[in-house]
Amino acid sequence: MSTEGSTKAILAALAANAGIAAAKFIGFAITGSSSMLAEAVHSVADTSNQGLLLLGQREARRQPDSLHQFGYGRSRYFYSFVVALVLFTLGSIFALYEGYHKIGHPESLTSPIVAVVILAVAIGLESYSFRTAMAESRPLKGNNSTWWQFIRRSRSPELPVVLLEDTGALIGLVFALTGVGLTILTGNPVWDGIGTVAIGVLLGVIAVILMIEMHSLLIGEGATADECRAIRTALEQTSNVDRVIHLRTQYLGPEEMLVGAKIALAAGTDLATVAATIDHAEAAVRAVVPAAQVIYLEPDLDRAAAT
Repeated sequence: MSTEGSTKAILAALAANAGIAAAKFIGFAITGSSSMLAEAVHSVADTSNQGLLLLGQREARRQPDSLHQFGYGRSRYFYSFVVALVLFTLGSIFALYEGYHKIGHPESLTSPIVAVVILAVAIGLESYSFRTAMAESRPLKGNNSTWWQFIRRSRSPELPVVLLEDTGALIGLVFALTGVGLTILTGNPVWDGIGTVAIGVLLGVIAVILMIEMHSLLIGEGATADECRAIRTALEQTSNVDRVIHLRTQYLGPEEMLVGAKIALAAGTDLATVAATIDHAEAAVRAVVPAAQVIYLEPDLDRAAAT
C-alpha cells in the first residue's frame, strides 16, 4: 500500500519537475536570470532524485541471497540518502555559487516578464506534485501526528523525501519570483542574486535534514513506541506467556521489521506447548504489526515467578 502510494507521488513529482526544468532553462536563456538558472538546476536535481527513488524501490524488490539474507529492503534508504547528497551538491552549492557570482557581478535581465510567467506556471505544477504527495502521505500520517512528526517518524523514505523536495521547490520558486520581481521594480539585478543565494541556503537546509533522517534509517531504526507497545501486548496476551523479558526490533526495510524477544514461560511447560505458544505468539504479533515479518522468540523460564 505505502509502496504504491510512494510510486504515485514519485511519478507525479518526476513529470512535474521534468517539464519545469525545461521551461526554466528556456527562461534563463531568454532572461539571463541567475535565480531562474538556480531553479532550473534545482529542478534537474529533483528530476534525477525521483529517478533515484524509483531505482531504490526496484533494488529493494530483489530476493534475498546468501550475502544479503534479510533482503535488500534498505536499498530504499540508501538511494534516499544519495538524493540528499545530490540535492546538496547539485542544487545548494551551485545556487550559492551562482548567487555569489551574480551579486559580485550583477547583469541586467532581458525580458524579465518571461521569467515571472514561467515561475508562476512552475508554482502551479509544483503545487500539483505537492498535493499528490500529501494525499498519498495522509493515510500513513494519521490524524494524531503533525507533518513534521510524519517526516521524522516515517519508515518509508520516499514520501518524506518528495514532501520535503516539493516544499523546498515551492519556497524556492517564491524566492526566485521575489528576486526577479524586486529586480524589475528597483532596476537593481543584485536582488536576483540575493534570491539565488536564498534558494541555495534553503536547499542546503533541506538536504541536511534528509541526510540526518536517512542516516538514522540506514544504520537501523526500531519500531515506533506505539508498535512496541502493540507487540509487547500481543506477546503478553498469548496463552502460556507470563511476561516479556526483553524485546528488540529493527526495520530491515520500510515494510519489513525484525522482532527478537525473550518470553517467560511457566516452569514445567512441555516442549509441544512451547512450540505451539511460539507459533501463536508470532501470529498475534503479525496481526497487530503486519510489518513484523521476521520474528525470533526465545522461551525462558519465569524465574521471577519461581522465586
